[in-house]
Amino acid sequence: MPLPNYFQDPQILHINTTPHHAYFVPFDSVESALKNQREFSAFFTLLNGEWDFAYFDRYVDLPKDFLHFSFSEKIPVPANWQNHGYDHHHYTNVNYPFPFDPPYVPIDNPCGLYHRIFTLSPNAQKRYLLNFEGVDSCLFVYVNRQFVGYSQISHCTSEFDVTDFLTNGENHLHVVVLKWCDGSYLEDQDKFRMSGIFRDLYLLERESHYLQDFFIRTELADDFKSAVISVEVSFVEKGKLAKCREIAWQLTDPQGEILLSAVTEKGLHITLNEITLWNAENPQLYTLLFRYGSEVICQKIGLRKIEVKNGVMRFNGEAIKFKGVNRHDSDPKTGYVVSREQALQDLRLMKEHNFNAIRTAHYPNAPWFTELCDEYGFYVMAESDIESHGTNAVYVKSPETSILLGVKTEINYEAIRQQTIDNYCYMARSPEFNAAILDRTYANIERDKNRTSVVVWSLGNESGYGENFEQAAAWVKARDPSRLVHYENAIFQHSDHQNDLAHLDFHSEMYTGTEELDAYFADEHNKKPYLFCEYLHAMGNSCGDAEDYFQAIERYSGAAGGFVWEWCNHSPYLPHSKRMGYGGDFNDTPNDGNFCADGLVTADRQVQSNLLELKNVQRPLRAFLDKGKVWLKNCLDFTDAEELIAIHYQITENLQVISEGDVDGIKIPPKTTALFPVDLPKVDKGVWHITLTYYQKVARGLVAKNYCLGFDQLCFSSQKSVPIPRMKKVEKPIYVEENDHQVLISVGKVGYELDKHRGIITQISCEGRPWLNAPLDFNIWRAPLDNDNLIKNHWLAAGFNQAITRAYDFAIIKQENALEIRVKCGMNAVSRERILTLDVIYRMDTQGNLSIKVHAKKTPHLPFLPRFGVRFFLKEAFQQAEYIGYGETESYLDKHQATQLGWYQTTPQTNHIPYLKPQENGSHMGCQYFEIKGEQGGFSIHCDIPFSFNLSSYTQEELGAKKHNDELEESGSTILCVDYKMSGIGSNSCGPSLKEKYRLNETQWDWEVRFSPF
Repeated sequence: MPLPNYFQDPQILHINTTPHHAYFVPFDSVESALKNQREFSAFFTLLNGEWDFAYFDRYVDLPKDFLHFSFSEKIPVPANWQNHGYDHHHYTNVNYPFPFDPPYVPIDNPCGLYHRIFTLSPNAQKRYLLNFEGVDSCLFVYVNRQFVGYSQISHCTSEFDVTDFLTNGENHLHVVVLKWCDGSYLEDQDKFRMSGIFRDLYLLERESHYLQDFFIRTELADDFKSAVISVEVSFVEKGKLAKCREIAWQLTDPQGEILLSAVTEKGLHITLNEITLWNAENPQLYTLLFRYGSEVICQKIGLRKIEVKNGVMRFNGEAIKFKGVNRHDSDPKTGYVVSREQALQDLRLMKEHNFNAIRTAHYPNAPWFTELCDEYGFYVMAESDIESHGTNAVYVKSPETSILLGVKTEINYEAIRQQTIDNYCYMARSPEFNAAILDRTYANIERDKNRTSVVVWSLGNESGYGENFEQAAAWVKARDPSRLVHYENAIFQHSDHQNDLAHLDFHSEMYTGTEELDAYFADEHNKKPYLFCEYLHAMGNSCGDAEDYFQAIERYSGAAGGFVWEWCNHSPYLPHSKRMGYGGDFNDTPNDGNFCADGLVTADRQVQSNLLELKNVQRPLRAFLDKGKVWLKNCLDFTDAEELIAIHYQITENLQVISEGDVDGIKIPPKTTALFPVDLPKVDKGVWHITLTYYQKVARGLVAKNYCLGFDQLCFSSQKSVPIPRMKKVEKPIYVEENDHQVLISVGKVGYELDKHRGIITQISCEGRPWLNAPLDFNIWRAPLDNDNLIKNHWLAAGFNQAITRAYDFAIIKQENALEIRVKCGMNAVSRERILTLDVIYRMDTQGNLSIKVHAKKTPHLPFLPRFGVRFFLKEAFQQAEYIGYGETESYLDKHQATQLGWYQTTPQTNHIPYLKPQENGSHMGCQYFEIKGEQGGFSIHCDIPFSFNLSSYTQEELGAKKHNDELEESGSTILCVDYKMSGIGSNSCGPSLKEKYRLNETQWDWEVRFSPF
């Protein structure tokens, strides 16, 4: 075995690496330093490119003479080898992808051998530092076939001084990378597990007596009008700390005015007056240049202060809320490899959708990423590369049970829960992993300590709590008291340890509901800000409770906001395909299916309705009506609306524009309200709305001028239903035929057939042509959402998915101008009790119109229903639909902030939303009118109360059966569901249960739907 066993020894983390230090690149001139494009530094040699590569299924198969290996294959660097035909993708969330046997990893541990030649003429007066910014999971480094060193921590920089190994001319660089090491027990993040050199690799040329580290500290006065900037510097020579050198400093303000030119020998200390503050809305940066010898270093500095004061998180003295999102480095083609252009695409989309904060879940991003956040304005929670929640998946002893009802089994659920928590805290309390947890903490803080955007340090994620994290928190507070410290898993208490929370600044939780937030602030003993470090799990059709969370967070000054889970789907392309996959698609086991498809955007950055919902929830202005006037609240923390936002308004009557205009220059200071300077007309009839759309007034950062930031639509009339012109039709006589099984009704060109045994309509025809491919039945099922995964078990147990309608009583009542058929029905499922009892009146009038009037009673103890309505299997010719309702995108009881009441057109194809895993999609709530046309006519739908509808080419059964959207097969029908009510969306795939107010949980209700053919 040619490799030493460092990778299974938690006490050996790094060999011959330089200490963790701040990220920076020196330049040879002021001009190049100011541009801060490191690839153009004279001291920077990028080693990315095509490398020789050999892959071994087991590290023990690595040849003994691997430094003389004859290569036949190539791989790009940076890259994950799973994206280039080696190994396979593997998605697991909690479970470790190998046996839990710390610190050991499997012998069948894949290994990659990298090699390249680079040419160099080393300067004898210089030092040469080899930097790896990201390698998963550990690396052995060899230069000119000599061992240089070893390192781990996949998402942090490993730097080696290779000066003494270099030769003039060609130099051979070999790197051995293992898929797993003991550090993998601390890198159990919820993501696809990929391997290799996935970030930039480069050589830095430094002076022999060089600046290794510096710490820029800023301290603001209480009135935020002045600040002290100090810079602590650390030099090394021959690998040891050395005396400071003379440094020339220059500081310029955000406008480019020089504030300081000085030369010192012991760092810098300066007081500034009349300062310009940095915040995420207006990220103003000072520029600090410092030069010694041949090296020039440029750093951007923002003056800001974050603190907790009287239980409130304050930024530059103002209480703020994080409107944040958790972001992984992820791309369907490049995996963990993320370029600046890819990162900027993410940041632009975030800004365009009104986010102000990012949590680097759950590891440090590339070192230049937080520079972008400094420049474009994001509050960053920088998280250490630690997650070990796989420890809570190990076996916990529990009683054996019996299938026999008469056998009693005592189960102590609380004891099982506590043992699971104790297992969860394994790494947090393990002396064996103490050094590794602290080292990962040091790496995170030291590298990014000079980044203005980093305002919170996070110790890691989901790794339990204990002494190791207490030590880490104490060290962070001592090293950098200017920032806040976060760690959510401090809420878990090991049975043999009393948690010390003294150095943590937040009470942080994930996926709790708004009720828990209310309860927290109802307890006067709770003094820390409450933070949702993860919430609104955006899996599939989700984020139904976004507005509820917003309102709850706004209620409490001590609520610090939160970070939505998560930014993008993790779904790599399947081999030799543009189809995206998830867990299980790559022959990976164990796997967690599509739990990785939980992003606001798809893996290739297509915007989903979840993101649109969040965008409008987080809009910068909010309009409301008060005493017949429109008022605007500025939801920004530091920016007057006059400076940033222009408004276009439309006043409509019955959805038709009556007047519109643009309003610019309304002065609304942050967090205040102002009157909108447009008078509303006095109205006594009709449905009147004012819609205000908010636009970016000037280009700023990543957001272009005239970009839409959100909208409000307010109804200011007492009438809410838009009047619909009724088509007058000639009255025709009603003919009825009846036999033992059916009732046939005809009115002019229109015919109806009813099944007397089931109590439902089996056919509707016009001029003898049938319109239905299957009976018009009552419908309570929906294709389960990802958010239905838990409640679905209750629905299945109650038989909701296989409910069928039957009749108990059937009566025909002839009236002067109509025919009524009264039916008492039940909805039942095999082996289950009755779900619904329905008293139904079918009424056909002399114009051929049909109304279905239902009085429904639900068996009270059954779970809430997914929906209740009727389902049409129309002939495929029915394609063109119009509706008055909430569109254009999908809308639900709890998810409609991104939609407006309007008159829209759609088709079965355009109405379908292609979630990676098929599920309920494309419904529209709050509808007042619907019509659909085919080649031989059409019909309209009316109800006395707003209804919802869904139009699709796919049945709900097909959507529920297929694993991928591109596997769906069209039904051959146009499927129209018209619903009294559709239960809400919520975020229960990983979050609270659906709120009661969004459930169809009434025990009885009345509903009438009217069908009018034309």
